[in-house]
Amino acid sequence: MSSGILKRTEIEGRGRGLVASQPLKAGEIVLRDSPILLYSALPFINQSSSVYCSHCFRTFSSSSSSSSSSSSCSHNHVFCSQNCLSSALASSHSPWLCQALSRLRDSAPLLLEQPVEQQVQARFLVAAYNLALYSPSQFQILLSLEGAPDATDTATAQFLHSLLVSSLFSPPSNPPVPFSLELTAALLAKDKLNAFGLMEPCSSSHNNSGQQRSVRAYGIYPNASFFNHDCLPNACRFDYVDSAPDRNTDIVVRMIHDVPQGREICLSYFPVNENYASRQRRLMEDYGFTCHCDRCEVESNWSDHENDDDDEDLVQEEEEEEELMDEDDHEQDQMGSSKEQGDTDFPHAYFFLRYMCDRENCGGTLAPLPPKDDGTTASNILECNVCGNLKDDQMIDTSGAEDEHSMDD
Repeated sequence: MSSGILKRTEIEGRGRGLVASQPLKAGEIVLRDSPILLYSALPFINQSSSVYCSHCFRTFSSSSSSSSSSSSCSHNHVFCSQNCLSSALASSHSPWLCQALSRLRDSAPLLLEQPVEQQVQARFLVAAYNLALYSPSQFQILLSLEGAPDATDTATAQFLHSLLVSSLFSPPSNPPVPFSLELTAALLAKDKLNAFGLMEPCSSSHNNSGQQRSVRAYGIYPNASFFNHDCLPNACRFDYVDSAPDRNTDIVVRMIHDVPQGREICLSYFPVNENYASRQRRLMEDYGFTCHCDRCEVESNWSDHENDDDDEDLVQEEEEEEELMDEDDHEQDQMGSSKEQGDTDFPHAYFFLRYMCDRENCGGTLAPLPPKDDGTTASNILECNVCGNLKDDQMIDTSGAEDEHSMDD
């Protein structure tokens, strides 16, 4: 990938990543990416009663699943419209995939007894082999992404490969491509490192109960997969599955703050407010690496007690440190700091105060709306990438006090 905005390059110790080809402004859209593969995150037992379209994954309204506007295929997979069904049958929901999903649902009780994670991995494998059937070029893109199978992938592949062979690949349902245990393991590794979750909208019930949002579907996005992780990212991604008028499964990546040309553009792979121990554990378990970003380098030197503190306590401690700083004089310098400049005391509290959503149990990150009409004037309105809340940047007091009023969607 190389464009006027981002360039893919090898980064020492981090593999392939994306860097800014030019100075980037806060709120600037640096990538809009479409998935080459989508698959449901629901267990198979829920397949016939899905509340989402089987192609675009929009949420059905309370009456749409039984209305004349919805459609279903020969195996009762439901779509939000006839147009969506027609598009799906020509690509992502081929007759082979439709039959395969139905066979797994009806004829593989062993799979239904497995954890949801393995049921979802079976969905991914069926979608991946279907991709090889209708778009061999995109299947090769999938195989070119980062990820090599480890012992866990191989063990899971042995179970799922045997199950898929016995359930799907007997006449008349022949495999769409050469099917092997090695290929199954390789595909599972690609999925683990590169899949993005399309999340449920953040509702008031989630906020009040403290429950985490569930994932409705997973997608493989060939360009977005090259963003590396940082625990204080300079960009964040948005999806608008239920609200976008078209291309609703695209993800949009926007800058959180200004960065200079040549700087690596990074996302956080999970909510920014997780503590050091939790972040390191998740990154090792899910992605197989230890993070050495500026924030982690600082927090790794803290005591074990501090590492286990709640993030609320972390913010409070760092707010006290921030009172010693003149925010107005240092804002741009601190936001543009880098390891090369020897800046190892990145103002964490400043980031949390300015770019963390303050809605209870949200955990989202705020990024400005795209620059105004002239393309250079930054917007004062920040949008949360989780709950969609809009906030006027001018109402945020970075000394620790914040205006209580925020803008409704």
